[in-house]
Amino acid sequence: MSLDQPSRRAVLAGSVVALGGGGAYYLTRPNGDADHDLSPTLHSSDETSDLGVDLTGKPIVGSPDASIEIYYWTDFQCPFCEQFERDTLPDLVRDHVEPGTVRIVFVPLPYFGSDSMAAAVASRCVWDRVRDADPSVYWDWHTTIFDEQGERNSGWASADNLVEITRSVSGVDADALEACLDDRWDAFEDDITSDAEQARSFGISGTPTFVVFDPDTDAAGTLVGAQPPERFDEALERIEDA
Repeated sequence: MSLDQPSRRAVLAGSVVALGGGGAYYLTRPNGDADHDLSPTLHSSDETSDLGVDLTGKPIVGSPDASIEIYYWTDFQCPFCEQFERDTLPDLVRDHVEPGTVRIVFVPLPYFGSDSMAAAVASRCVWDRVRDADPSVYWDWHTTIFDEQGERNSGWASADNLVEITRSVSGVDADALEACLDDRWDAFEDDITSDAEQARSFGISGTPTFVVFDPDTDAAGTLVGAQPPERFDEALERIEDA
């Protein structure tokens, strides 16, 4: 299903917001309000969604019964992805995910090269290992990797360095990650490459990119870049009213 051929879709255009990033990565709202922890709402699925995205191996935040889906194409080396997760994601969780209206599907898109692929494969390894027993520890790992973000392709996201970073994350077995990277890299890389090809067929060419989608009406819209919370509020309202 291609976003270039809408049936009953209202397509929103979003522009990249190049606001300066940096600073610590956290899951509380920037103004210091109460925590909005994503880990209790993490779940997995092996289905193919109504948008045509294979959900296997992709962390999903929010109720499986949410009426609106946000697909989030992301790269651990992307500074604007880090900015979105730091400045906007907590508000999305508070205002739309926790009430049960929205679920967010995290889709890796290794846009910046080999280290981006290494981080995407490592993410898949960690998620596959913990998703059934204790998905909350995946979020600890995810936030730690973003917190350690360095210059693109400087080696901070190499396979060896990701294993070392993982040793600091309680509940995630770094030795198991290392073994997974050795044993399952090719299979996971093939899956991630297929997802990237699908993203290109949707017209997605960078990170972060978001598709807001209503499975009941096929209404969909796109946002690109580290958009502020109000842009997502507007997009969700337009999709719900389409």
